[in-house]
Amino acid sequence: MVRKILIAGAGGQLGRSLSDALGDRDLVSLGRAELDISSLDAVRAALGEAKPDLVINAAAYNAVDAAEADVEGAFTGNAVGPRNLALETASLGIPLLHVSTDYVFDGQAGCPYHEFDAPNPRTVYGASKLAGESAVRELNARHYIVRTAWLYHPDGKNFANTMVGLGGRDEVRVVSDQYGSPTYVPHLAQGLSRLIDSAAFGTYHMVNGGAASWFEFTRALYAAMAISTRVLPVSTADFPRPAERPRYSVLRTIQQPRIELPDWREGVAAFAVAKASAA
Repeated sequence: MVRKILIAGAGGQLGRSLSDALGDRDLVSLGRAELDISSLDAVRAALGEAKPDLVINAAAYNAVDAAEADVEGAFTGNAVGPRNLALETASLGIPLLHVSTDYVFDGQAGCPYHEFDAPNPRTVYGASKLAGESAVRELNARHYIVRTAWLYHPDGKNFANTMVGLGGRDEVRVVSDQYGSPTYVPHLAQGLSRLIDSAAFGTYHMVNGGAASWFEFTRALYAAMAISTRVLPVSTADFPRPAERPRYSVLRTIQQPRIELPDWREGVAAFAVAKASAA
């Protein structure tokens, strides 16, 4: 069993959930202020001091639209940072778990993507995340690369919280022709906690089961939280954005060990309970 774990990006929604899911381990949880993974010197110093058995990279540049203009920033956060972690973990002889995204795919397949489907990113963000994956694979053979999607958590900035905040309106318009895998972050953290003891290194897809459009996801959220706001379906063309969104980026896993998370509707139910408890 892996005992001492360093979490980079511990201040984000995944980092916080990992701290909960891995609470029985010896954790070194470092946010951006404590560890800037884009600095190789900072990475070497942090790992040298902590001496972990494994590193989890939950840090990322996630501003999908801003990345279209901020190419260097996106690649610094999503490629240089993972490269630095991969170099240092390899030199220490320890594994690295790196979190990636459905945006490495173009969304044109029309069926769920598995781990061996060929990536083809259509955005700067997706290209930068794929570059990070490549660096990790090349530099540290003892790696877990976990692609996930549509993350949401009761706290912080994410789509679910944005829609809950709009729940006082008479109606909201939500895109109905983009499909993905809504994933409740605490469920993902629990899945990652199972993976790190497997020693089955490789690439994994880890999302809540099933598929939904943003429109369907919003309707389920409102139903679970008894929000009466009407949800109206609209097309992607009605909401033009700088970065192209994959039309169908549902993920599935065929990799062994096959770690499957609960259905996405169970994630919505758990989110609603957590929000009610915090109210």
